[in-house]
Amino acid sequence: MTEQKKLSLFSLTWPIFIELTLYMLMGNADTLMLSQYSDEAVAAVGVANQILYMVIVMFGFIATGTSILIAQYAGAKKEKTAAEIAAVSIWANLLFGIVLSALLLAFSKPILQMMNLPHELFPEAHSYLIIVGGFSFIQALIMTIGAILKSYGFTRDTMHVTIGMNVLNVIGNYLFIFGPLGIPVLGVEGVALSTTVSRAIGLIVSFMILWKRMSTPLPLFRFASLSMGHIKNLLKIGIPSAGEHIAYNTSQMVITYFITILGTEALTTKVYAQNIMMFIFLFSVAISQGTQIIIGHFVGAQKYEEAYRRCLKSLRLAIVISMIIASIFSFFSDSLFAIFTNNERIIEVGGTLILLTIILEPGRSFNLVIINSLRAAGDVKFPVYIGIASMWGVSVPIAYILGIHFGLGLAGIWIAFIADEWLRGLLVLWRWRSNVWRGKSFVNKEAAVM
Repeated sequence: MTEQKKLSLFSLTWPIFIELTLYMLMGNADTLMLSQYSDEAVAAVGVANQILYMVIVMFGFIATGTSILIAQYAGAKKEKTAAEIAAVSIWANLLFGIVLSALLLAFSKPILQMMNLPHELFPEAHSYLIIVGGFSFIQALIMTIGAILKSYGFTRDTMHVTIGMNVLNVIGNYLFIFGPLGIPVLGVEGVALSTTVSRAIGLIVSFMILWKRMSTPLPLFRFASLSMGHIKNLLKIGIPSAGEHIAYNTSQMVITYFITILGTEALTTKVYAQNIMMFIFLFSVAISQGTQIIIGHFVGAQKYEEAYRRCLKSLRLAIVISMIIASIFSFFSDSLFAIFTNNERIIEVGGTLILLTIILEPGRSFNLVIINSLRAAGDVKFPVYIGIASMWGVSVPIAYILGIHFGLGLAGIWIAFIADEWLRGLLVLWRWRSNVWRGKSFVNKEAAVM
């Protein structure tokens, strides 16, 4: 296991940042290449991905719990227990992934119909959802193995796997969208096949790396050591943590429904804008994930003051970087949107959205860094309560009132996002400063029982 002293924020964060950037590029490669095919195909895949993001959040039930528990037990030097948790999490997310994949295959049409998808987008969105969603259990395992490796500090390994998947995905997209050498042009179906195959290869490589990296043998087939107690602890962390993400994604699905009222052009603008915004908040996401690993180790070792200071230092860094990057992106917004489309209306409205993002992103930084820190310490319920109340009590109603009722369109919806992020951000900052999270470590609770 990597020694705790080696778990500096920079050494953990830069591979996570590159991995996340490339992961986002995987989705943006689909969008960019499909934009050469048709704007309608972009909108169709955008709506299908909104549903698939929900599924990925469901896999976070296990992956989030895995990351936090292993970090805490590794920080407490309890290697055998950490290995058992890793094995339990792999089996649990495999079974869960198979169930969700089967549900997507069975109910893909009704789900898309609930999204009020324009008729002309339905066939392509359905094809994409069937192929990528039907094999989504692969993503469940990739997430779980990635969480295990990161918890031990092996962030470079997950970065290398993501690089490989992206290269394969771009090659596959090129072959099936542009059809060189007589290869059939499959459009959206080809993009879906390319995504699925590249993930499958990435999963195989991830398993090989995990097997090599574990200093304590992974008891994957020693079922007697796979304690139900570990599953309970995984769910105690994972369910509340994923509950916050579910609240976010379901609220986003409702808001996407509002945007379909505005028409296909507005829906396409939203897809392009959020693809660009992903690269703005990637820094904050990477910082928050690196901080979570460090705080998990600190809390497992009962170093609470170090954990407290680390969170606040990471928060300041994330806020400054997100504001700088958002400002740069806003200045070049016309050029960025022109990469995807030559529709002047989309470019103009998109520029307004990126300008509003300068206000939005600092608020998001609060939530990313502090909520991940609270989870790492074992304080997982409070962010869920605040998240559900704010997303559904602030974001959704304000999005409808400003965007639809008062006719502000996407700008009104972005204002709703700003109000939600800042309200939640300030509340979780108060929670961290209250120090209520101290003493909630699962390792310490186990020691107290023993």
